[in-house]
Amino acid sequence: MIITRNPNIMSGVPCFAGTRVPLKNLFDYLEHEGSGLDEFLEDFRNVTREMAITALEEAKEAVSAKIA
Repeated sequence: MIITRNPNIMSGVPCFAGTRVPLKNLFDYLEHEGSGLDEFLEDFRNVTREMAITALEEAKEAVSAKIA
């Protein structure tokens, strides 16, 4: 699991496994013009590109499942 929830870490906010980096931070970076995945990875060096891509793929699957 790339994204985990633990009530003792960041009050249960979904975070990248093994970090205190909320998944929402990735979405915020992608949402803002002029920033993107590379900038996110530069600012949150304990999140790998593979982790970020996997999280995006899992989010896509989750949204697709809810729509279907």
